[in-house]
Amino acid sequence: MRRGKRGYSSKLMSKQILRESLAVRRLFEVNPSDLKDDVIAINRVTKVVKGGKNLSFSALVVVGDSHGHAGFGMGKAREVPMAIKKGIEQAKKNLIKLNLKGSTIPHQVLGRYGSAQVLLKPASEGTGVIAGGPVRKVMQVAGITNVLTKSIGTSNPHNVVKATFAALLGLKDATQVAETRSKTVEEISGKPAKEKAAVSEGNA
Repeated sequence: MRRGKRGYSSKLMSKQILRESLAVRRLFEVNPSDLKDDVIAINRVTKVVKGGKNLSFSALVVVGDSHGHAGFGMGKAREVPMAIKKGIEQAKKNLIKLNLKGSTIPHQVLGRYGSAQVLLKPASEGTGVIAGGPVRKVMQVAGITNVLTKSIGTSNPHNVVKATFAALLGLKDATQVAETRSKTVEEISGKPAKEKAAVSEGNA
């Protein structure tokens, strides 16, 4: 906990949580040939110096294998191809494993980063990716083919992408939840209760 300007305590912002999560390098058995990259945004940056102006470019890139692994990165260079290349290299270092449920996500989740918020909802088979802009590209490289999304707040692609990954990092697997609660997957899903009710109705 840390103190705010007026002395009251405030929680850690999701920015710091996201940075700490992506700072951990996680090694996966991912074939480099399976990785697909997509450019989300390219910005031209002009720096005014004593001798004139220096022109450079920054590229925001997402990388994934379409099987539950995805990452994002940003590269800066004097030329666009080099900026994209640097962004891809950084995105490969930030690859994370996502907890998916088939072609969708296991539960609803809301990700926040700065003033950007991204809401993700699971969808049935055949729904498709209901998303636009940066969120759609993240879903495509991650291999999520059925999902409902809503982007709230700023439309800055950098913040939207980071809010999307904050939401994806918040996805929990049923096995992990069961271990945390010291229960089985069937107990937390409520299947035994439904089966007993069906058996009692059949006997009646």
